[in-house]
Amino acid sequence: QVQLVESGGGSVQAGGSLRLTCVASGLSVGWYAMAWLRQGTGKEREFVGIIDIDGGATAYGESVKGRFTISREVAKNTVSLEMNNLRPEDTAVYYCARHKTIWSRMTLVADDYTDWGQGTQVTVSS
Repeated sequence: QVQLVESGGGSVQAGGSLRLTCVASGLSVGWYAMAWLRQGTGKEREFVGIIDIDGGATAYGESVKGRFTISREVAKNTVSLEMNNLRPEDTAVYYCARHKTIWSRMTLVADDYTDWGQGTQVTVSS
């Protein structure tokens, strides 16, 4: 059974930092491109960061580029998202997901990702 569980969300003031963790079971995070996505109230779901298979190249949404960093720890079977200089616009539920196809290079299409976790709430106040 594949399961992804997100944790680390919370409430912070603008300018603060937070680290989210996705713990995987039933698969190895080294076999798939892994993604963090988010959805704010009344907004569309959007990519936050993606880490590719093999060498682990990364891609980020324009609004978080330079502030967020995605990383993978295969030995712990986890994917993390370090968020710095948080803004109120970052308020959302953050989800972890894997690419549908094993050993596929990362893509930038949300529908290509599956086994979404339950999400973790991040709230940034001004």
